[in-house]
Amino acid sequence: MTDPIATLEAHRALAEALQAPECYPWPVDTVERIETHISTVLLAGEYVVKLKKPLDLGFLDFSSLERRRYFCDEEIRLNGRLAPQIYLRRVAIAGSPAEPRVDGEGDALEHAVLMRRFPENELMSRLLREGRLPADAVERLAETVAHFHAGLPSVGEESEYGTPETVAEPMRANFRALEELPAAAGLRAELRALARWSEAQLQRLEPLIHQRRASGAVRECHGDLHLGNVAWHQDELIIFDGIEFNPALRWIDTASEIAFTVMDLDFEGARRLRHRFLDRYLEHSGDYQALALLPLYAVYRALVRAKINGLEAEQGAGGAAREALAEHVQLARGYTAAQTPELVITYGLSGSGKSTRARRLVEERGFVRLRSDVERKRLFGLEPRARSDSALDSGLYTPEATRRTYERLLEQAECALEAGFSVVVDAAFLKAERRRPFLDLAERTGCRFRILHVRADEQVLRGRLRKRLAEGRDPSEADEAVLDAQLRTAQPPSGDEAAFVETVDADG
Repeated sequence: MTDPIATLEAHRALAEALQAPECYPWPVDTVERIETHISTVLLAGEYVVKLKKPLDLGFLDFSSLERRRYFCDEEIRLNGRLAPQIYLRRVAIAGSPAEPRVDGEGDALEHAVLMRRFPENELMSRLLREGRLPADAVERLAETVAHFHAGLPSVGEESEYGTPETVAEPMRANFRALEELPAAAGLRAELRALARWSEAQLQRLEPLIHQRRASGAVRECHGDLHLGNVAWHQDELIIFDGIEFNPALRWIDTASEIAFTVMDLDFEGARRLRHRFLDRYLEHSGDYQALALLPLYAVYRALVRAKINGLEAEQGAGGAAREALAEHVQLARGYTAAQTPELVITYGLSGSGKSTRARRLVEERGFVRLRSDVERKRLFGLEPRARSDSALDSGLYTPEATRRTYERLLEQAECALEAGFSVVVDAAFLKAERRRPFLDLAERTGCRFRILHVRADEQVLRGRLRKRLAEGRDPSEADEAVLDAQLRTAQPPSGDEAAFVETVDADG
């Protein structure tokens, strides 16, 4: 089959012709055209028509009409998982290059993806820059992505996806592409230092990469989860524009997926939202092992965006693209800096405000938060806010369940600390025997240790517990019977623990 749109010049001419409203079988007043480095997007009335550029960039190949048709179908299949209300179907563009018809009769000049249109001013990237992003939108995104990942198929044993070599190849290809881009000419030294660091990390983390692939962490993900591919429309998320053009870029470790969102929030200067996104994702996924890979993947994702900025500069985007390229390279360098982590555990009765203080450490300082209420439920296969209706000393709250919960918290804390992240463990820690292993962990890993003693008046505690249970939004199921038992048995930090205690009065 011949390809009448085989060149960028022919593609541009077709896109220009498609700006005529009469090309469309639905009512259109004007057509707005948006260019990316690999696509042309036409906003026409209530719908969007997305054309793929006839390019072979190595990491994608849209160089033939048949390949563009195939990847239109793939785009609809893959994005239909998260945004079926937006991705409608593939449409053929018929007629002639000078007078094309969308969904017309006759042989196809080109194929395109037909999408339902939503307001462009509802992209998360734009909402964030304009200060209009709702406070809970990023946390909703984290929950959605965690549940999306949980439902995805894992890679098969026979596949090459997710092996150390397959993980390394796009990183190396990225460096090769950046080396050749004129817009990156002034950043050669920084890029070569980042390449050396990445190779060292790939070698160090190879056993973990193998382990995570074997355990099912490599899945058919979205692949391009930055804020420009997420919209907040009528209080609902729309996650779109996942990668269809290269399976190796979507069959990835879920840690690589979330690293893109983390990096993009960092790039936008939204550190508090970045911390909230990661905290909520970890809470719902339980994948604290991913933290060890996060810096490597964040560097990779920052440099993916740098490469795209460089390609955009070559296609005429000018100084803004060059500036963004340099900023992404500098952001990548920041992820390579060594960190000295800190371990904080809480001590306090139910309702004292431990979780509020722990959340502040998350939002203000980027701590990884481990919550006993969440991890206890995870051990029993429950969602964080599910109700077990377990009574004191039964169900989820037997001595054995409590022992297992604290053991799990210790394992996860060690995992996060070894990855270079500071950790706050949000639990009651009312017995010295529960606290001692965490002090030993801090000594073993050489990190600073604190016991955050959060206290409040007993009547305040009882009022908070009644209110919290009535609202039903918190993972904790502690009631006043639990508080009574805690008041009888609590062992405040003393002796050699006293030097590590920081007391907070939380009556207010």
